[in-house]
Amino acid sequence: MGRVIAVANQKGGVGKTTTAVNLAAALARLGKRVLLADMDPQGNATVSLGVDKDALERTLYDALIGEAKLRQVLVPAEEAGVDVAPANGDLTAAEVDLLEETLGPKRLRKVLEKVRGDYDAIIIDCPPTLNMLTLNALVAADGVLVPVQCEYFALEGLSALMDTIEKVQAGFNPDLQIDGLLRTMHDRRNNLANDVSNELLAHFGMKVLSTIVPRNVRLAEAPSYGQSILDYDASSTGAMAYLALANELTRRTGI
Repeated sequence: MGRVIAVANQKGGVGKTTTAVNLAAALARLGKRVLLADMDPQGNATVSLGVDKDALERTLYDALIGEAKLRQVLVPAEEAGVDVAPANGDLTAAEVDLLEETLGPKRLRKVLEKVRGDYDAIIIDCPPTLNMLTLNALVAADGVLVPVQCEYFALEGLSALMDTIEKVQAGFNPDLQIDGLLRTMHDRRNNLANDVSNELLAHFGMKVLSTIVPRNVRLAEAPSYGQSILDYDASSTGAMAYLALANELTRRTGI
């Protein structure tokens, strides 16, 4: 059974989608069978792997509401070697639909159960809010990967996310683990970035991953070309960081 990892942080602009997309691509480079599930109505993860979100006949929304089977909505991102369960603005409606359903928080888990045996890893890109879509992702996941920007206010929202994870463990998913906190957008020449990094280590210890994703222009450019960083510039520091992350998570979790 494939490991399901939710990439989550309620704070926007921390490299969440960048991490979900490039971790998926890096795991594929390691020979893993990977599904990227886009649970963000903005559909940025979908677009980042070259899928036209506005030309889709079906999306993950259709699978969530039972209008299609998940396999019917999957789109191969051939260059990255990843399957995508795509999203667009239609997913916004799922928030209301799932709130009105008794089993709403467990809907994504039920959808993914049908395909877990087909993959070594399923990476879920969550929206930057703690809403019903994020709750679905946490209930479906085996582990949570939390990108944390190495800048001021880095710890803002982390306590709320940790509280939410504890509530999900207590009420829906007792086996949910924190796979790690990932330091992103790090500039080692910046004293503040180093201070924030040290603060994270002091607060969370072994939960903080060894891999650090640096600030990298190539990482920022890649999505506009519909490519992962590994396809856009495999020699960049960003690509090296996400390959290191894939290797570290593989060792930690047994993917």
